[in-house]
Amino acid sequence: MELMDEVVAKWIQNKQIAIVGGGPGGLTLARLLQLKGANVKVYERDFNKDARMVGSPLDMHEGSGMAALRKANLLSEFKKNFRPGADKMVIVNERAEIFFSDHETKPDEDFDSEHFRPEIDRGPLRNMLLESLQLKTVVWDSHLISMEKQNVGWLLHFKSGSSAYADIVIAADGANSKIRPYITDVKAFYSGITMLEGNIYDAKKATPHIYKLLNGGKIMAFGNTKNLLMGLKGNGDLTFYASFKTDENWAANSGLDYYDKTQMLAWFKEEYSEWSSIWYELFEDAATPFIGRPIYCMPLNQNWEAQPNLTMLGDAAHVMPPFAGEGANMAMLDALELSQCLCNENFSEIQTAIASYENQMRKRAAEAAQQSLENGDRMHSAGALEKMLAFFGAK
Repeated sequence: MELMDEVVAKWIQNKQIAIVGGGPGGLTLARLLQLKGANVKVYERDFNKDARMVGSPLDMHEGSGMAALRKANLLSEFKKNFRPGADKMVIVNERAEIFFSDHETKPDEDFDSEHFRPEIDRGPLRNMLLESLQLKTVVWDSHLISMEKQNVGWLLHFKSGSSAYADIVIAADGANSKIRPYITDVKAFYSGITMLEGNIYDAKKATPHIYKLLNGGKIMAFGNTKNLLMGLKGNGDLTFYASFKTDENWAANSGLDYYDKTQMLAWFKEEYSEWSSIWYELFEDAATPFIGRPIYCMPLNQNWEAQPNLTMLGDAAHVMPPFAGEGANMAMLDALELSQCLCNENFSEIQTAIASYENQMRKRAAEAAQQSLENGDRMHSAGALEKMLAFFGAK
């Protein structure tokens, strides 16, 4: 049994804590709380640990994601699982002409630098966090549908028909959180940007020209207010996003058949008409279906009254656009700060501890969301290529 790093705070002694959602934020919180002696269960809707289709890799930031991993005593495991060089990037125009590359200048590993943002695939990160937890911490196939107050806590009801009681509930169940409405009625707004996601298996074989351009890292392509953003995963697969400004309901009302690659390629040729044919292989060789993702953001001035037995973290609390790479990092920093507040006996009561966490979480999340919104506008503006080159210090 791993030694606990602190004495558990009096108000969570003999308390059952439920974390709803087994993403990076929820699992990091479970790890940190278990290190402090807390009794934790994670309720995850996936059938098992292998059920989820993993998306693009995550880059961990110093002071947030990396700080949480260090506090969780997982830095050495992270170093075994991250992908050296995957954070390297080229910036190109719509004709795939390279205007910036850091492949020759950026080191593969520099954990002492505050600017180092090591990449890790979602699967290995999840497995690393899962393996750090006590046995049977995660209750799989637990799709929350509702909950109700019971005693001093909550009774959680799941789609499977099962129920579970918890004294304290923490929502880590993402942008469409079922728990958030129990805390606040503030809703996210549409950012004006939609991203069309495509996935390609064995990119080296399927998309050889794009694979060569990637060179093991990432591509950011800018042209006529539209983007193509992509990165390789450790298994050689490629995830890419066509990112553009449109109305909120485009994904549902476009009339496109997301299972028809021929139709999707025709759409790309029309909407990205000034773009080189080198990009066509993305649509010709993608797995189907494509996925349309309207990008949302929580209001930057949201507020609510803290409760004594309920709070939230990550996208459930502050979904934001992905254009600053802060989503998972903010969630893991939420986990770190919430664990510290819950186990800090300097607070007079648990409600005060939760209020302290929520106040600091809302403030820094608003700052990160503002940066993400500004980056999104910059990336989808006229002259985006020049602006992004200047942003990265290339001009």
